Amino acid sequence: MASSSAVQMGENRLGSGNFFGTVRGRITHTSALFTDLRHSLPRQLPCHSHELPFFGLLLEGEYGERYGRENKQFGPFSIIFRPAGIPHQDEIGPCGVRFFHIELRPGWKERLSECSGNLERACEDLHGGKLLWLAMNLRRATFGVPQPDPLSVDSLLWEIVALAARWPTGERRRSPSWLARLLDKLQAEHCERLTLEELSREARVHPVHLSRVFRRFKGEGIGEYVHRLRTRSACGLLLNPERTLADISFATGFADQSHFTRAFRKITGMTPNAFRASIRRG
Repeated sequence: MASSSAVQMGENRLGSGNFFGTVRGRITHTSALFTDLRHSLPRQLPCHSHELPFFGLLLEGEYGERYGRENKQFGPFSIIFRPAGIPHQDEIGPCGVRFFHIELRPGWKERLSECSGNLERACEDLHGGKLLWLAMNLRRATFGVPQPDPLSVDSLLWEIVALAARWPTGERRRSPSWLARLLDKLQAEHCERLTLEELSREARVHPVHLSRVFRRFKGEGIGEYVHRLRTRSACGLLLNPERTLADISFATGFADQSHFTRAFRKITGMTPNAFRASIRRG
């Protein structure tokens, strides 16, 4: 299953299964191609596009991308989506990167149109939301087992595509202005001990109204959302084998190690120690 390949530097449009860097593993499925991709050294890649649309789950390292007029930076456990044929330019961070790529094979657009899905509007870097954990589970269902189960792979893949395709872009535009401020605060301070009273003061609305509006636009409660953000931060800290679970639970804002372990298992489907071991095996 494992293989190694490098795309020629002069090529601007990359065919299915092809990426700059070293392909450490590839699985071909009826609906998608799954690739374990590594870059061991920092570098700036030439401007290029891809034949197939894909999701990219960044597992290790730092990665920058110039996409249209935007210039974005990503850290470990970010997930992005790129439509087919859209030029972008990547910059690999100083320690290299490791990606799990999910390329959607032809036919997905037609299948999505039957349920009015629009994958081209999929959000980028969902900051530890449901899409990230579905992608982590899909990685485990492909590269984490001796023989992937087609039903499990297809089920997870459909969940990922359905979630991304129906992201409510129109509804988000009508969201109250305070919600954007609140989300920025949660992104920046989710590892701190936050209270609903403090957040309602930030938003300048009643706590009940805040809770209802947040769930309507984000699809989950504030507590669930913050737990996902904290778990994502914990995943990054688990890459360091010298950090203890007690240390990580304190650093990410959980009440104690047992609370951290329960929340982590609920979101990722495994304990922090099992997650750490799975990343090392890769």
